[in-house]
Amino acid sequence: MRSQESIYQEALQVATLYYYHGLTTEAIAKEMNFSRPKVSRLLSHARQSGMVEIRIVNVENKLLPLEQSIKDHFGLENVHIVPVPKLLGEMVWLEYVAQYAANYLNEILEPGCTLAVAWGTTISEIAVHLIPKRMPGITIVQMNGSGNTYTPDNRYAANILQKFSENYEASYLLFPVPTFFDYRETKEALFRERSIKKIIETQNNADILLYSVGAVDAGVPSHIYSSGYLEPEDIQSLEEQGVVGDLATVFFREDGTYKDIPINQRASGPSLELYKKAPRAICVVSGRAKIHGLHAALRAGYVKELIVDEPTAHLLWQRMGHSLDDL
Repeated sequence: MRSQESIYQEALQVATLYYYHGLTTEAIAKEMNFSRPKVSRLLSHARQSGMVEIRIVNVENKLLPLEQSIKDHFGLENVHIVPVPKLLGEMVWLEYVAQYAANYLNEILEPGCTLAVAWGTTISEIAVHLIPKRMPGITIVQMNGSGNTYTPDNRYAANILQKFSENYEASYLLFPVPTFFDYRETKEALFRERSIKKIIETQNNADILLYSVGAVDAGVPSHIYSSGYLEPEDIQSLEEQGVVGDLATVFFREDGTYKDIPINQRASGPSLELYKKAPRAICVVSGRAKIHGLHAALRAGYVKELIVDEPTAHLLWQRMGHSLDDL
């Protein structure tokens, strides 16, 4: 049985001949005395293992004016609008956006940096589509707690963190606290513990924040709303407070205010001020039902970089006071 090292070397050689030197699979098979199916398998292995990174540059990007308008309007550093097959529905849109975000992470991550990840439906989908790339010294840290009364284990969030860690060969820090504490006093006491303070310090000093906007009525439901994290009285309170979304389980209103929302006093997620001061705050959004929360987060300055599907970007354009006929 061939060793992993021999497979690696063969895949590297085949990929070099194919991508660098432009040889066909037939020519490579003849050159290396392989069958054509074996050459195809080795090329697939090279792509899936992260040995080969493919980047497509659309020099006639028709979405560029819309990206620039959104960027200028909200003072963002980057906007990425992902074209999606509109008729196939929001599950497919999320997959396309997650694939784009996964590729983008490989472009911007650098050895030694800290990536803070807010678990949830969108980030879970990104984790599925990560492309292996060894990054020495990277630390992945969980941004908000994930324990709740109805789910006694922490596997959902832990699996997301583990996928990121394995993909980049990075260390990771779980945040072993409830998503929402029963009492504010309990949260305050636990957050004074040195082990918890160390994790919070890592969150606060992260180089990159990766998160989405939570929405109660999204086409692809946000995990926090669909998996027992909120009691019925919590939902009622959020409605009474005029909440339009959350970032890492910290809720906010249409005008971006959040500090006086009662449940936030018990929430384990970071203050929304963190998103303003972080070097890079990347919000990944897919789904038109998230438009209210996304627009509010953008206006409040809780986003620095945006990755969004095209239909949702068009809705955002309209909320900015424009007509689709203007595009």
